[in-house]
Amino acid sequence: MPRPSVHEFHARGNVTVVAERGVHTGASFILLHGVGMGRRYWAALTDSLGFDGRVYALDLPGFGDAPEPDEPLTMAEFGDLVAELVEREGIKRPVLVGHSMGAQVAVEAAARHPLAFESIVLISPTVNPAERRATTQALRLVQDLWGAQWRVVGTGALYYLKAGPRWYFTTLAAMMRHEVEKTLPRVRANTLIVRGSDDKLCPRGWVDRMVAAIPRSRLVEVPGTGHEVMMTNGSAVASLIVRHERGHV
Repeated sequence: MPRPSVHEFHARGNVTVVAERGVHTGASFILLHGVGMGRRYWAALTDSLGFDGRVYALDLPGFGDAPEPDEPLTMAEFGDLVAELVEREGIKRPVLVGHSMGAQVAVEAAARHPLAFESIVLISPTVNPAERRATTQALRLVQDLWGAQWRVVGTGALYYLKAGPRWYFTTLAAMMRHEVEKTLPRVRANTLIVRGSDDKLCPRGWVDRMVAAIPRSRLVEVPGTGHEVMMTNGSAVASLIVRHERGHV
């Protein structure tokens, strides 16, 4: 598949970097990364998704190649930014795919802009309300990554260094303040939740609660994998996303 075309999207004084690839038919998959991450850590599934639709992998403001904004954004503001990108760029049949913090952004975008988003996918969604402390989340991440593939650990380390500790912890604090469970009942989009069966940050009880709260939702677990399930099982997750968009999950 050809290399992605990359451009900047400017809105509200913020810059989002957009890497675009894939066919121009079918759905449009908008990939929203987790805290400290960026567009390139979706590499394990972007090629697969690109055969079934257009893929838009984002560097949200302050992450990856996107410059740090003057003021930190809330999860709702990130969600509004994504909705504005979809509207201004004329993206058709958008499917929001959010991982970890990106799932919080997807929830806000779908709840605040219900006419824009008919379908969303929440991968390893955070934050479990029972453990809404930055120190606890950091411990769970270490536990989750213990014994993980070096590719997963290395990619994460590079992105964390690029974001820098100040911006990383500023956004992490915004994640912790965001009570996503209060927004879930307002999501009207057809929702797929994907969880690795060994995910320490996203326990089964938490995602069961999410499924109960979102009116049109279902859960699929990928066995033997953790929080970075879309990196370790890219083809399987890509297949789930496509099947979900087509109404086959």
